[in-house]
Amino acid sequence: MAAAPPDPQIFPLGDRALVVEFGTIVDASINARARAFAEHLLTIRVPCVNDVVPGYACVTVHFDPMAACEAFRTTEPLEALRAALSTALQKAPLASKRKARTIEIPVCYGGDHGADLEDVARQCNLPAEEVVRLHTAPLYQVYTLGFVPGFGYLGGLDSRLRCPRRQAPRKRVPAGSVGIGGEQTGVYPLETPGGWNLIGRTPRKLVQLSEEGAQMVLQAGDEVRFVPISGAEYDRLKASQR
Repeated sequence: MAAAPPDPQIFPLGDRALVVEFGTIVDASINARARAFAEHLLTIRVPCVNDVVPGYACVTVHFDPMAACEAFRTTEPLEALRAALSTALQKAPLASKRKARTIEIPVCYGGDHGADLEDVARQCNLPAEEVVRLHTAPLYQVYTLGFVPGFGYLGGLDSRLRCPRRQAPRKRVPAGSVGIGGEQTGVYPLETPGGWNLIGRTPRKLVQLSEEGAQMVLQAGDEVRFVPISGAEYDRLKASQR
């Protein structure tokens, strides 16, 4: 019989946020519960809450203390909101009701587009072609977004491809670079510093920045499939987006 999930823990993050923690490990079922609770909070619209941020295994709830005092008729806004979140937890589903989208991301592996592919192959004791095959085989799940707009942390990497981050992070990682870091993989949507092992690059734009904000292709809960393409196909797709 499977062990029951741990009871969620609620603790303060400063005086304007509470964290609802569902576990302390990267786990698909825990992540699903965190996303479901975040969606539930957005649906019921708890008074005074101004932002709900799901993570790997938690949900951070940001709120306005003055609005909380007024809404709950209290001088202890943190405790009042903690009680409201505890009540919400009792009614929240254990899994997201949002239908997952499957997003295909074309990737040109190795060469100038994936400078670390051969190194990853050596670390994993595999031919480079097998690294590509194993990387494109799974249907990955977007656990959460960060550390820049549109960066999706993907779970489901084949255990044979797990390798540590680079000892010396790069100061510049080109936009679209596909990397492996530990037990996860992901795509750098913008040019940024980074320490993951780069095995390929996609021509697909995963984020559009404007004065109105960031329009991101990936959302938490989506499924991602990587599709290998040639260098010529990469150039063609890249040119079509200009």
